[in-house]
Amino acid sequence: VGAMAAAAAASGARDVVEDEGRFQREQEAKAARRKQATDAAESFKSHESTAGSVFKVSGPLVVAAHMRGAFMHELVRVGSLGIVGEIIKIDKDQAYVQCYEDTSGLRVGDPVERTQEPLSVTLGPGLMAAILDGIQRPLQLLAGTDAAKPSPYIPLGKIVKPLDESVKWHFLPSGTPRPGAAADDLLAGQPTADAEPVRIAVGSLVYGGIIVGEVRENDLMQRHMIMVPPDVYGRVKSVAVGEPKDITITDTIMTVTQVDGTDVDIKLAHKWPVRKPRPVALKLPGEEALVTGQRVIDVLFPSVLGGTCAIPGAFGCGKTCISQALSKHSNTDAIVYVGCGERGNEMAEVLSDFPELTVDVKIGDAVKTVDIMQRTCLVANTSNMPVAAREASIYTGITIAEYFRDMGKHVALMADSTSRWAEALREISGRLGEMPADGGYPAYLSARLARFYERAGLAKTVGAPERRGSVTVVGAVSPPGGDFSDPVTSATLGIVQVFWGLDKQLAQRKHFPSVNWTKSFSKYRRVLDPWFDARSSSGGYKYTQLRDAASHILQTEDGLLKIVQLVGEDSLEPSQKLTLEVAKLIREDFLQQDAFSEHDYTCSLEKSLGILRCIVHLHDACLERINATAPDAAAGSAAAPGTQFSWSQLMAAKPELVYKVSRLKFEVMPEPSANMETVRATFNSLVSDIDDFFHSLA
Repeated sequence: VGAMAAAAAASGARDVVEDEGRFQREQEAKAARRKQATDAAESFKSHESTAGSVFKVSGPLVVAAHMRGAFMHELVRVGSLGIVGEIIKIDKDQAYVQCYEDTSGLRVGDPVERTQEPLSVTLGPGLMAAILDGIQRPLQLLAGTDAAKPSPYIPLGKIVKPLDESVKWHFLPSGTPRPGAAADDLLAGQPTADAEPVRIAVGSLVYGGIIVGEVRENDLMQRHMIMVPPDVYGRVKSVAVGEPKDITITDTIMTVTQVDGTDVDIKLAHKWPVRKPRPVALKLPGEEALVTGQRVIDVLFPSVLGGTCAIPGAFGCGKTCISQALSKHSNTDAIVYVGCGERGNEMAEVLSDFPELTVDVKIGDAVKTVDIMQRTCLVANTSNMPVAAREASIYTGITIAEYFRDMGKHVALMADSTSRWAEALREISGRLGEMPADGGYPAYLSARLARFYERAGLAKTVGAPERRGSVTVVGAVSPPGGDFSDPVTSATLGIVQVFWGLDKQLAQRKHFPSVNWTKSFSKYRRVLDPWFDARSSSGGYKYTQLRDAASHILQTEDGLLKIVQLVGEDSLEPSQKLTLEVAKLIREDFLQQDAFSEHDYTCSLEKSLGILRCIVHLHDACLERINATAPDAAAGSAAAPGTQFSWSQLMAAKPELVYKVSRLKFEVMPEPSANMETVRATFNSLVSDIDDFFHSLA
């Protein structure tokens, strides 16, 4: 036994020695591999080019040679003027650059300078009310950069700071009471949302999304949150601004030492690559409606806050008008309007109209009227600008929208139009020599569109305190000739959840918004039913009942009109004639809106449901009377066949009743001009008049 024990001990000792030797050898091998990788990186870096030269120019596409070490989507400066471009393809030591400015005058051999940074935007105070181009250059500043040679066009290669670095913002660190707020109304600047708000001190752990303070940007953006950039994680090394103070966006608030030992300065503004989605903690299903002020959208085809919507339509159908109406009157906290390849006069109209639109805001105990431009950021990329810049404008807009979403705000992005972006992709793809797909568009068109729309949604943001924000994307699509089988429209329909299809015939009849109620759809209907029903329980009708009744009447009218064209209206029954007349009321006096009328340029949800309630109630009461006086129903009663009630009898006996219903949208002022109690009383009075008339007939 003793010998066996000794042998086992010796064997165990040998195993331990072998394990230690094996571990040592593994560590030495890992160290050798690390050294080899480091040496290779240093060798590559020593041979890496910081600048190349122009090898070929093809419109907005420039091929640069001697670009060893360049990476995809790196920002470069081309030519002596420093034209801004982005690398979209790499072949050996050649880089294919799409330029965001006019390439006229470039020559073979001109320098191509690398910036070793991706195309990024600067995010911070000053974005609201800004007017930017596709690569975030303020157009107001660009207009005055060359006083000697004034020009309506953007000077080539001009570098302008995207945000004004001279403006001082009053910074309130986290945990500081806001002026006029309750003593316990503090900003939480720590990892847990349910903990007591405290100041961030030296040694505190911070990571992306944590709110370190706030500034007041304007009257509509009163709380612009200052957040730790999403790619920062570490502990606070020093705090430079620990008390309320006026600072610029270049001043350091605090310094954070990251886990890799590098120090990062936290300022009011930070940069973020436009092609990289900002991270979120969790994507959430939508639960609140996007109220637009357009009755056909709000009632029949609603969207959620955080939804994806498409507005396809031919030229002249009103895509831009709907996008602008949503920007002016929607219930979002911020608007990012991207004019992607559209006509310059449309952007000029936006610039002239938005400052004239006002909203009443409560500031302390006073109510102040401010223009809605203070909640709007415009990214202007008109059709006379280089086509490649359209892609930059789309990504710039969605990145700015995600930044405000991370503050816990609801943002709407209007992209007008994505078809112009797709045309730019087609042109660049053709110059790259890629195999074309349907319609000449690149095979990755659907993937690019999906990647863009996927950045929309309601989300729980990263960081603390816990907050939720949303990005709603409304993309206009311009199919040639109004053909919805166009590749861009088809690809978009496979992605979005709301489709507001515009009809050329409705537009020619001056029916605006020209949304076709038979082609359009919304996949958010069931999700939003509880939200709408909670706001429309008056008068015995719920929202779902009103919407379904109106949809049924309009769909039935579509079939009846085909019968009328074949055999005439006289062959229809009284109930079918009633459907045609009520459908006409819905089309002309409910769905149609006049943007130039002070009563009907926008419509509150309560007013919309009230008008539809009166129309549906008139239809139901008239249909009930028609059925009650039908020949088969009247058998054995005082009524005789041939005395069945009809719509013509209603118009002969009480025409003013129908007139009141048709004039409702002009007699009730929109919010906030109207007193809601007065509005409800108007609708209730009309419903009572309808009931009294039909009771008198009975």
